[in-house]
Amino acid sequence: MLYELRIYTMHEGRMEAILQRFRQHTLGIFERLEMKVYDFWIDQTGLPKLYYVMEYKDMEERQRLWGAFLQDPEWIEVKRRSEESGPIIEKIEGIFMNRADFFIR
Repeated sequence: MLYELRIYTMHEGRMEAILQRFRQHTLGIFERLEMKVYDFWIDQTGLPKLYYVMEYKDMEERQRLWGAFLQDPEWIEVKRRSEESGPIIEKIEGIFMNRADFFIR
């Protein structure tokens, strides 16, 4: 399995907008497209950041799923509407990981 840690840093004052977008739209689109969110966190220190981990079979699946997501008409409209008052995300970081063979979950 391949895991991707995604770290989003929001523009000042836009944290609630990203949380609302995930709650109301993005997670549902992920589910419809069969994109698996492994876990999800909000920064505990108050920084405008959120973190989530996606799980994929391999990099090919990751590329296919994100390609479908970025071209999805519902996503395109949700993103457009949610950013009418300005961009939400300042920076996205992606870190790809494989589970250590000695760790059993």
